[in-house]
Amino acid sequence: MQVAQVTLSSSQNMSAELESLKALAPNLVLVFSSIDLLKSVVAPLATLFPSATRAGCSTAGEISRAGVSDGTCVVTAVRFDKTRMMASSTRLMGMEDSHSAGQRLGKQLPKEGLRAVLVLGQGVAINGSSLIAGMAEVLGSSVPITGGLAGDAAAFRETWVLDNTGVHNDSLVCLGFYGEALSFSHGSFGGWSPFGPTRKVTRCDNNVLFELDGEPALDIYKRYLGDHAKDLPASGLLFPFAMLGSDHTEVGLIRTILGVDGQAGSLTLAGDIDPDGYLRLMHASSDALIDGAEAAAQAAKTMGTGDGTGLALLVSCVGRKLVMGGRVDEEVEAVGEVFGQGATLTGFYSNGEISPFTHNAECKLHNQTMTITHISEV
Repeated sequence: MQVAQVTLSSSQNMSAELESLKALAPNLVLVFSSIDLLKSVVAPLATLFPSATRAGCSTAGEISRAGVSDGTCVVTAVRFDKTRMMASSTRLMGMEDSHSAGQRLGKQLPKEGLRAVLVLGQGVAINGSSLIAGMAEVLGSSVPITGGLAGDAAAFRETWVLDNTGVHNDSLVCLGFYGEALSFSHGSFGGWSPFGPTRKVTRCDNNVLFELDGEPALDIYKRYLGDHAKDLPASGLLFPFAMLGSDHTEVGLIRTILGVDGQAGSLTLAGDIDPDGYLRLMHASSDALIDGAEAAAQAAKTMGTGDGTGLALLVSCVGRKLVMGGRVDEEVEAVGEVFGQGATLTGFYSNGEISPFTHNAECKLHNQTMTITHISEV
């Protein structure tokens, strides 16, 4: 397995800058980019790498070996020597189509020999939990699924996904990996701390939260946000919800707000809500988030069977980026120090992270976490 990477800063001379990747003869090209550059790079990629699988998405910040950047296009070329790949894609017909879309993605992938799956999806009008559930129903719970939902610099208006047909604002792309030589490991960790009381979910519909303790959810949320409330939904990234079970136990999932409805008094979250569960607000410090990123990297490295070389795909929540501000590079640096010089880092800041819990293959939608997928061949 070989990996090469370039970072494009403008739409000028894209073909010339990408030319250096041709020598690798890649069979996979991953692209994480600002929206404008993502649209511009489609044609050069198709011309230069017609036989490669091309996949990627728009972001709220791009991750490369150099750290975190905004308004750039990070292109990572991968040449697998022993691993086979299959790609699938589908259009999302609306949030209510998320579960069926996951099933459609899964059905396009041959199940025999399938070792792992990477999925990238649009990140606004989607229920990420339902998407994953649909995929898992088809693929089975033993196949790890990782990836993330596209971003748009925290605007929450329109995101884009790249596949071999171009870029689309309503699509999902999925990569299936086959072969015994594949080493596919993962880690996920947050670093957020709870504050305020635990509140009972008294009315919700899938990922739309209407009431907490019998009161409109939006009213309660605005009280806690204070001055931050005027900047919703973007300011909600700073104050996500921790999900608790019906017995008040932690379930290890955090939910970010994607939208608000003032008339209904509701909050739209990035994934499903337990109708019998409880929610609690969270906040974080930069130091805690950086420590969380390091813990995710350690988990992925420990799980892997290779020597640490290969590709480390980092998907981190845009909310973490907003909290850390100028220190955001430090969480990527912490991951780089764990894997060392042999691993090429790529990835993006997202509207939702997809990864199993560290201890098993059951995949979940995460918010406000750093999730890491390490891919190599042995």
